[in-house]
Amino acid sequence: MGHAGSLLRYFARLPAGKAVLWCYLVWYLVIAFLYFDPTPTLWLNSLGISALIGTGLILSVGNSARKLPEGWQVFRLYLIPFCVSSFSSLIKGRGFVLVVPPELSEVAAAVGACLAFLLLVAAAKGLDRRLGIPGR
Repeated sequence: MGHAGSLLRYFARLPAGKAVLWCYLVWYLVIAFLYFDPTPTLWLNSLGISALIGTGLILSVGNSARKLPEGWQVFRLYLIPFCVSSFSSLIKGRGFVLVVPPELSEVAAAVGACLAFLLLVAAAKGLDRRLGIPGR
């Protein structure tokens, strides 16, 4: 089974909590696309915050009795502060209410993208049940 099969298997076995995290990422990507700002300092500051907070998070979840978190968890612990920082900078002064954009079309785009992702996950889970995708 190739990469497509591995990805299908990943989404078929995706727990609800991680699906929520994926929806956060989808929401972020839609908003970052709609409100993109090419200013290098915005992205460099976000990288700096990510390095500081991500390292702190790594130190907080690890201890000397066990090894560091797995690769994907480490990636997420750095990605989340990057996304939070850049999101905050991108939406500042743009009329957002919490994380919701001011324009209904933008809300629809973000919600629609999240729903499309969840439908993809549901379809993968359905295929897994019907076809018995190997690799459990």
